[in-house]
This record gives sequence, structure tokens and C-alpha cells, in this order.
Amino acid sequence: MSDTGADNYYFDQEAECMPREQLLQLQLQRLKTRLQHAYDNVPHYREAFDAQGVKPHDLENLEDLAKFPFTVKNDLRDAYPFNMFAVPREQISRLHASSGTTGKPTVVGYTDGDIKNWADLMARSISCAGARPGDIVHNAYGYGLFTGGLGAHYGAERLKCTVTPMSGGNTEKQIAVMSDFGSHVLLSTPSYALNIAEVARSEGVDLAAGPLRVGIFGAEPWSDEIRGELEKQLGVKAMDIYGLSEIMGPGVACECTEQNGLHGWEDHFLFEIVDPETLQPLPYGEVGELVITTLTKEALPIIRYRTHDITKLTDEPCSCGRSHVRILRVTGRNDDMMIIRGVNVYPSQIESVLVSVAGVAPHYQLVIQREGIMDTLSVDIEPEPDFIGDRKALGAEVKHHIKSMIGVTCTVNVLDTGEVPRSQGKAIRVRDLRKK
Repeated sequence: MSDTGADNYYFDQEAECMPREQLLQLQLQRLKTRLQHAYDNVPHYREAFDAQGVKPHDLENLEDLAKFPFTVKNDLRDAYPFNMFAVPREQISRLHASSGTTGKPTVVGYTDGDIKNWADLMARSISCAGARPGDIVHNAYGYGLFTGGLGAHYGAERLKCTVTPMSGGNTEKQIAVMSDFGSHVLLSTPSYALNIAEVARSEGVDLAAGPLRVGIFGAEPWSDEIRGELEKQLGVKAMDIYGLSEIMGPGVACECTEQNGLHGWEDHFLFEIVDPETLQPLPYGEVGELVITTLTKEALPIIRYRTHDITKLTDEPCSCGRSHVRILRVTGRNDDMMIIRGVNVYPSQIESVLVSVAGVAPHYQLVIQREGIMDTLSVDIEPEPDFIGDRKALGAEVKHHIKSMIGVTCTVNVLDTGEVPRSQGKAIRVRDLRKK
């Protein structure tokens, strides 16, 4: 660990600030090893490579990765539970899994080496976001099969922080513990952090007046407008962290204190942007779908995983000194995109509009229904608790802003405070009633 000042602390300076030419050489070396490892030990990859007419030795440079097939979530579901593992099950130290709400869960496994790398990368990420050894870290990510809780826990301990393993829920107790313990860092989903802030305010507890200074929020898309709300209500610098269970869990990328994109840890992952329609690689600066390949995972190597997250990459130097590519804020998922009367809409776009309207609380839910052959969108919102204006006029203002800024016509329902469902973990922002 090294400290070059309050804003430029590095958990692993040699790795975080590695010259790009050296970093790209390391990627190529590790990619060759991982492709061979996957081909030799995972039947799915052997069959997929053979069907594509490629072998691991066909990769001579990083650009050659485009010759290899993509991996999608259904590949992991079809291999349930252990058929994507590249090591014997007896060498698996830990198992995690997705919720499986839309089918069989995706199961992920870790060797001892994978667990160590994960802890190191989470420590790197948490320190990159502003946490320091000795901080009291309040971990409100869910523990269990979800990767968030234990991933954050091991990383914070690796950074030599004091960890409070709260998990999600029981919000009143969360607030009491944060206040009594004097927590410095909060880790949670952004929607649950808003819930914590709202309940604290209703109890007369001013978390922003306490020692809390850093919030590290992930596991769901969130906007810069929500960042502003979290910073105002909690008194923190609100930082974005990124990860997927299939790739590792949290800690694949994280913002530094510049808050200008998430540093993707390229010594462990290779990032591509592809056109979601043609699936052809796009250059830095172009918006498309993020694709990730693991470079060090032993138990579950993942080759060219389609995340469906829409973003862009930049390799422009960052003033924090870290050399790793930056993933600019994920604006949504291409499989979350709604088409309402011919207009493409992402939930994050509507969130940005809502938070910008004075008097609207940062709690909302989108409801899609089908009337005849047309899809309709309703937006359920709440006024701020101290709102004293005309609720009907507030709804009309929100409807106008959504129409003028996004181009979609919707119905806006102004509900009473507390009527929009609150998150205990990942928020359910969209209710699609067409499927029922």
C-alpha cells in the first residue's frame, strides 16, 4: 500500500499505475493462458471455439480476440450447476449464484486464488473510491448467494478497515448502528442508500452531520442526479462501483475521487465495446455494449461476456495517476430498454428527469401496460415530504418534462409519501404488466 496524499492513495500502486504498454503486454500474456485454460477444461468453450473455427493459438494480439465467440447468460444457465467450471469441483472454495428470478440461476465458483484476487481488487476499488485503512465501513450489501455482501466484506478487511456486516433491511437499526459506531464509509445499492437517508430524516437523524464521508454504491444503474441527492442527504462523496457475478462480483471497476468514469482493472479483465446490433468491436469513445473477458479467473474463466450494459471506454490519462481504462457511467442495459409508442426509453433517462424537477422525491416506479395493440407507460412518483404545492400541477410538470426531454407520452401518478415501494437491496424500477 502507498499514500501520496489524501486524494492519491493507492492500495497497489505498481498495478494501478502500470504504464499502458506494459499493461497491454500483460493482458496479452494472460489472455493467451486463459483461452488455453478454458479450451482445455470447459466443454462449452471447446465446442464453441471449434464451431467458430478458432483455437487458442490463433490469438497473436489483443485485436484477435474479436475472432472468438461471445458468452451469454444462457450459456451459464444451461451449464447449471457446475459444468462451466474449469477446475474439479473439489478445488472450489466458494459458490455464489444469481437470484434466478427469470430461470435457472447462474452459479459462479471461486478457487482460493480467485478469492484472494477478488479481495485484492475490492480493496483496490474501495481505496480508489476514498476509503482508507482504519475506516469504519458499514456494509449494507446483501450477504448470502449474492456476491455483493461478502465481496465488499473481504475487500474492506483486506484494506484493513473495520467492517460492520449489516447486510440489507432493518433500516432503523442500520441508522442507529451507523450513528453509534461513527461509520465513515457506506456500501449499499444507491436505492437502498436513499431509503436509509429518508428514514433517518423521518427519525430526526442527520447522517450528513456525522463522520460519514464516502458512499460506494453499485449493483444497479443510477444517474448523476441521484448522485447529487445522495451527496446532499448523506454528506458523502458518492462513488460508483461496478461488477457482475458472472465476471467476479463487485470490484471489476470503480470510480476514483475524480468521479469521471470507473477504472476497469485491466490486469484482471479485458474490456471491449461492441455494436449491440452488428456485434462488431467499436473504438474508444463510441457508445455500445460492454463485453468483458476474465484474465486471471481459475474456477470460472469467462470469454467475451456480453453484459448488455450500454457505455463507452476512454484511455485518456486520469489525473488520479491510475493508468487503467475508464468505463464511463453505464446509462442502462440494452435488454432494459423500453419501446413506448415507437420511442426507445431507458429507466435511467426518466430518473434523470424526475430528480431534476423541484418537489419530486427520488423514489419512483415505471409501470408498462398494453392497451389494445399499444404499450402505455405510467410513472408513479412521490412529492418531497415537505412539499406544499399543487400535486396535480406537479404531475403535469413531470409529464411535460418527460415528453419534451425524452419524447414519450406517459401518465404521471403522484402518490402519497411511502407508497412507492422502497428497496432493501436492488430496486425494482419497472413493473411490466404486459407479461402477466
